[in-house]
Amino acid sequence: MPVPPDARPATAHARPPTRRRLLGTAGSLLAGWAGPIRAEPNPEAITWRIGPGRLHTTLAAALRQAHDGDTIEIDAGVYTGEVGVVTQRRLTLRGVGGSAVLDAQGRHALGKGTLVVTGGDIMVENLEFRGARVPHHNGAGIRLDGGRLSVRRCRFIDNQMGILTGNRPDIELHIEDSLFAQAPRDTGALHHLLYVGRIGRFSVRGSRFENGWHGHLLKSRAQHSVIEYNLIHDGPLGSASYEIDLPEGGLARIIGNVIGQSRQTQNVALLSFGAEGGHWPRHALHLAHNTFVSDYPGIARFVQIWTERLGSLVDVQVINNLAVGPGWLGPGLPGRHDGNWPALSAWFTDARAMDWRLPPGSVLRGAGVDPRREPGPDLRPRAEFTWPTGTRALDADPVRWTPGAFQR
Repeated sequence: MPVPPDARPATAHARPPTRRRLLGTAGSLLAGWAGPIRAEPNPEAITWRIGPGRLHTTLAAALRQAHDGDTIEIDAGVYTGEVGVVTQRRLTLRGVGGSAVLDAQGRHALGKGTLVVTGGDIMVENLEFRGARVPHHNGAGIRLDGGRLSVRRCRFIDNQMGILTGNRPDIELHIEDSLFAQAPRDTGALHHLLYVGRIGRFSVRGSRFENGWHGHLLKSRAQHSVIEYNLIHDGPLGSASYEIDLPEGGLARIIGNVIGQSRQTQNVALLSFGAEGGHWPRHALHLAHNTFVSDYPGIARFVQIWTERLGSLVDVQVINNLAVGPGWLGPGLPGRHDGNWPALSAWFTDARAMDWRLPPGSVLRGAGVDPRREPGPDLRPRAEFTWPTGTRALDADPVRWTPGAFQR
């Protein structure tokens, strides 16, 4: 039973929830169809409310009743042992009125995690997922097995995997303004805060990753990976391996991030590309305006590209990045390198508070190069990370570009 601290009085639905729709039934039957389905807006769509005193008090019950195009809103509170399976072709799940926490506490759906998405075009907003555990040690806050999933303003804390996807090239995953934190201290398995399988497209922006343990903060096998304007920093309590692992290459665009390892890191490399060979036919690694930070007491390798394992040429662009701490960024790597600089943590506004902006008088201000290259890619940053999660847009190009994740 959910135990929200601030239950609201019951409200009536806009329409009776007893109707049956052939479209909804067909959506359930076709949930495993290969490819995201963008259903037309349904004028009969209903908003279902979950909470004490509501018609539904459990997520599973609302998911059984909802049809394509409906919205499920979950009142603020802690919902213990709540799990469910999304079979609709189009659905929105949203926390309202504050923090809505789905704390699995040992329960799981289909042996996979707290929420299992089987297909369709699904939106999940403002929910917190905690405590996902399954016997195979890969219990996910959200398990994405098919379709297209958009995640906004969500929190994934103390799960064996924050989000874990299947390995279908028609799957898409897009994440904005979310938090991934506190990997379990489990010696029997590697837990990644985010694990993206062999899917077609993946993007994450405005999000924060911290406090890993032996696994990676972010791992993606996607054909297209876009990682922009995030704080991917293990923090003083973390002991992750790679901060970003792209083990099978693919096409990666990594712009405007702070990427940092802790003193207890399990690997000297912060970003690894192609360590397990090249699954995809083409490979590109475009790194621009990132601030790499190493607290490792030895010599760090900020970027490692396994060219000998990829089996084909890699288009490498390393432009206007900062490397903070002992280590190297560039030597031994293929491709174009320009505008990259070493730096000390003391040169930033407040590194201990994770404020990695350069002060106005810094000698590195304006020391970058133009991140546009003809006929090459346009690697200009369009936004910056904002604490605790989110982004702010850069309205215009500066007169001179500053290396690192922040122009302002």
